[in-house]
Amino acid sequence: MDLLVFGQSGQVARELARLAPQARFLARAQADLSDPEACAAAIRASGCAAVLNAAAHTAVDRAESEPEFAHRINAEAPAAMARTCAALGLPFLSISTDYVFDGSGAHPWVETDPTGPLGVYGASKLAGERGIARAGGQWAVLRTSWVFSAHGANFVKTMLRLGAERDELRVVADQHGGPTPAEAIARACLTMLAAMRADPAKGGLYHFAGSPDTTWADFARAIMAGAGLGCRIIDIPTSDYPTPARRPANSRLDCAAILRDFGISRPDWQAGLAKVLQELTA
Repeated sequence: MDLLVFGQSGQVARELARLAPQARFLARAQADLSDPEACAAAIRASGCAAVLNAAAHTAVDRAESEPEFAHRINAEAPAAMARTCAALGLPFLSISTDYVFDGSGAHPWVETDPTGPLGVYGASKLAGERGIARAGGQWAVLRTSWVFSAHGANFVKTMLRLGAERDELRVVADQHGGPTPAEAIARACLTMLAAMRADPAKGGLYHFAGSPDTTWADFARAIMAGAGLGCRIIDIPTSDYPTPARRPANSRLDCAAILRDFGISRPDWQAGLAKVLQELTA
């Protein structure tokens, strides 16, 4: 597949480069997401057969102090990409987030549940989803959560660093979700785009997250155990760890639709964690 990918250094983009080295990856120098028209122009000039947006403003707390910038990158740029793809008849897939929900309740969120982002990041990603849908054409949005890999900044790497330095760590235990290996997200994206190219009726909004659901504290315990670190994890409530942006307490995602329509199952995050830890210690 002649695939054009927005993003080069992010976690999913790095995994895509390993799985689909023939794809073309656009870093900020080639397509700055703060300039939506530049993104549209890059697609028009590419001659590609499909487009994947794996780039975003993902600094959740910083987004609170730069809402306009986050909106340009997470909402305006993907919408411009989607409009261009619709005009050219190209399948378009963009990655979104569990932060579009307010985190209430305890049930896994389905794609048709009401949204209610708690902060700028989630609001900007939701605006991007809506802009993509309004563009028409053949599109898909993949909401995911708690992404981790051996690359970039993520919870696993933070825990490994702190766990090697300290005897104990206080970690939030009242937020629930599914840690998701970036490699699994990359594979899901490639599977979806291949199916979309084969069937113009394929597309829409989908959820994809690792299994089983857990808490940040239990995820941290699994990281320490897997890495052989003796750091003790102490459960704390979210109220004991204030951040500029509020986090959803319930990030569980129902992933039945992507299994039904694309045959993609939820990945086992524990197996994914073992692979990432092996890569980091190799």
